[in-house]
Amino acid sequence: MPLQEWMRSLRSHAGLKRSELEDLWSLLPPVPVSSISLSTSSLLGLGALASVTAYWLVTRPRPLQPPCDLQAQSVAVGGNPSCRRSALLKDDTLLEFYYDDVRTAYDLFQRGLRITGNGQCLGYRKPGQPYEWISYTEVAQQAQWIGSGLLAKGCLPTPGQYIGIFGQNKPEWVISELACYTYSMAVVPLYDTLGTEAMVHIINLAEMSLVICDQEQRAASLLHIKEKGLTPKLSCLVLFTSFSQAFAERAKKCHVEVLRLDELMELGRQNLKDPVPPQPQDLAVVCFTSGTTVSHLNLSTVLRMIQVLTMFCFGASVGFYQGDITLLMDDMKTLKPTFLPVVPRLLNRIYDKILASAKSPLRRAVLHFAVQRKQAELSRGIVRNNSLWDKLIFNKIQASLGGNLRFVLTASAPISSTVLSFLRATLGCLIFEGYGQTECTSGCTFSMPGDSSTGHVGAPLPCAMVKLVDIPEMNYYAKNGEGEICIQGPSVFRGYLKDPERTAEALDSEGWLHTGDVGQWLKNGSLRIVDRKKHIFKLSQGEYIAPEKIENIYMRSTPVLQVFVHGDSLQSYLVGIVVPDPEVFVDWSKERGFMGSYKELCQNPDVKNAVLEDMRGVGKEAGLKSFEQVSRHF
Repeated sequence: MPLQEWMRSLRSHAGLKRSELEDLWSLLPPVPVSSISLSTSSLLGLGALASVTAYWLVTRPRPLQPPCDLQAQSVAVGGNPSCRRSALLKDDTLLEFYYDDVRTAYDLFQRGLRITGNGQCLGYRKPGQPYEWISYTEVAQQAQWIGSGLLAKGCLPTPGQYIGIFGQNKPEWVISELACYTYSMAVVPLYDTLGTEAMVHIINLAEMSLVICDQEQRAASLLHIKEKGLTPKLSCLVLFTSFSQAFAERAKKCHVEVLRLDELMELGRQNLKDPVPPQPQDLAVVCFTSGTTVSHLNLSTVLRMIQVLTMFCFGASVGFYQGDITLLMDDMKTLKPTFLPVVPRLLNRIYDKILASAKSPLRRAVLHFAVQRKQAELSRGIVRNNSLWDKLIFNKIQASLGGNLRFVLTASAPISSTVLSFLRATLGCLIFEGYGQTECTSGCTFSMPGDSSTGHVGAPLPCAMVKLVDIPEMNYYAKNGEGEICIQGPSVFRGYLKDPERTAEALDSEGWLHTGDVGQWLKNGSLRIVDRKKHIFKLSQGEYIAPEKIENIYMRSTPVLQVFVHGDSLQSYLVGIVVPDPEVFVDWSKERGFMGSYKELCQNPDVKNAVLEDMRGVGKEAGLKSFEQVSRHF
């Protein structure tokens, strides 16, 4: 075959572009094609070279095509550079819905039901067993039974009917949530860290008569406050599991009905009612937080709900872990997820374990070299898990997370650039970082596919405008691309439940949500979180302190689970209260020569100093000034 014909054939069969053909021509010697006269062995050699070259061109890794110019990820609105919207939009009109037939949480699930029918929906697992799955059809049926059961118990199919759900993430939680959406009721998630006082406030504010709980222990905590007469309207508790006779008798004494979820389901099956779908303007969820924390982020509950509903919209399968954190990695290997939402703390642990596994200097050198090679690919937009380095170095790491990961989403707290870049290389998948608040339905910015840069939280989502406003007292000015982050758009909340004063503090007259976080626009149109406006105070030397920023940095310290930073204008230094992480604290201390139980180690002054030293090291690495560092902790 003449060389020109072979090249044309290669182009047509391999789908090569003209630029790629030019690359191939450049590999050939500058000899006129008409003058070539080769022996059979030479032709065979040329054919082999051509085959290898063609294979390389067809199979070589190709960069991910980003959805927009990564150097211009957002666009100024109305010529105001401090106010920006997504570059994915055609104009300043924000995206309110993606599909015409999907306007509510109920619609999201119904679309998934139409797509998959009897496909896998919710997965759960018993110890040592494979995952068992509940189909979309079964979930829809059970949600209708539970919803009809709620109606039979006197609940009304209106957005003003608040149903509490108190428990760990599991299929029953989600099905109960969908039951509320099916009959236009509002979901009120409850969780342990709210505390008794907050729980009483929520139940009374929402006038809840019925709460669904996952186990007797949590239901007992609600019964306890009922016995004290603190929640007079609470009259029914529904449990996922069976309960003791003693608990039933306690409930009866304070006029609270108790039944299992399957009993409520059977009641609904016998008194089945047609769905009463909500309207787009109807209230769907009321989320309470356990106090004000840095909004980057305190939204694990609403974020989880949004993620699951999004998966439903595309007919995806959602698997739950067994509820035991020590079995999480085994659950991951069994489930083999493609999408994994995580908090930065879990990513920090994965990072630490990978580094700890490379114990010898040679292994650590090879690991870092492989990471650098993969990071070089990432900088060119190439994201893959089948490179030579993946096969030789990273395959065990990827297999420990199931081996099928394509997307990871991290939110709820900042993540260091070092950890993010390292894991993007080792996991061989896209890792996105987002920013938002509960008040804006979890997210307002999101990193772009193909953007391997770090130190920012992405560009505005198509449903939100983000602007920065001046904070003169902190020397932040919007004209310099810095200021308080404000959000506007259809994803912003309607207000705080029955609290117009706090609503007016958060939402201005134009509908902008004031987050209290301080941001900075980068040259590529992405947003960086740099500070916190709310909850600042001065030390005696006149320096301003943003404690929540410091707390988020200290939580990157391996032995630290929670930390509270405190100071006042009469003192020149900060103090902190630290709660060590029970899962790693004992082993971390042992590695440093300290022996004892968790409680004993917490009381050991030398261990306290070691933790403080580790925290200060993390703080120094993150750029904390000396006056921002904790001097002592308890």
